[in-house]
Amino acid sequence: MSSGASLAVHDITSGYGTVQVLDGVSLTADPGTITAVLGANGAGKTTLLRTIGGFLRPSRGRVLLDGTDVAHRRPEDIARSGVAHVPEGQGVITELTVAENLRLGAMLRPRAGRAAALDETYQRFGALAERRNLAAGSLSGGERQMLVIARALLAAPRVLLLDEPSLGLAPKIVASVMDLVRRLRDEVGLTIVLVEQNARSALSIADQGVVLNLGRVVARDQASVLAADEALRRHYLGF
Repeated sequence: MSSGASLAVHDITSGYGTVQVLDGVSLTADPGTITAVLGANGAGKTTLLRTIGGFLRPSRGRVLLDGTDVAHRRPEDIARSGVAHVPEGQGVITELTVAENLRLGAMLRPRAGRAAALDETYQRFGALAERRNLAAGSLSGGERQMLVIARALLAAPRVLLLDEPSLGLAPKIVASVMDLVRRLRDEVGLTIVLVEQNARSALSIADQGVVLNLGRVVARDQASVLAADEALRRHYLGF
């Protein structure tokens, strides 16, 4: 699996049609780090990830992947450049088996390397190996989240965009998901941008954080500094 790439978002303005959501947002994610993007509902977190992934085109600004501007490329081209986007909502294909979902994730790889990549995935995600022949719709919420992350990793990304991976999960499962995200940084070296409303959990594993409010950056610092800022937590982070 590839090591992480640098990601830099410069002065991005983006939205949906005539509705502007992001207003001059910037962030930098160094290779092999976790950047937590935090804020209330409607702050622009998901819009930011969709813009980085190419699903929305900014009206202003740049998205630099290892120094190359990809802001106006198609989503499939950005994916081939090494950016994997895991959207909110545990988006497995429920009618397919676990194995079939994972094989779809490997399609961006050269054919010769797919079998080895799948074997590595089953070793990393033991619960999925045990359930490989079951329909994805039969999995628990936590298992579905593991499946969509594993499927994204099969494309050998250098940047992983995670949108609310803890949404709707029990606290114990949230802890295991966050531990997985941390290990993907520490063991694989991925660059991870983590959108989360569970700010406490996100900051506990992140290197740095960005706080959005109404489409603008209101705070940007090391994760430990943001977590210790009582006023910031009270007004924007909810803990």
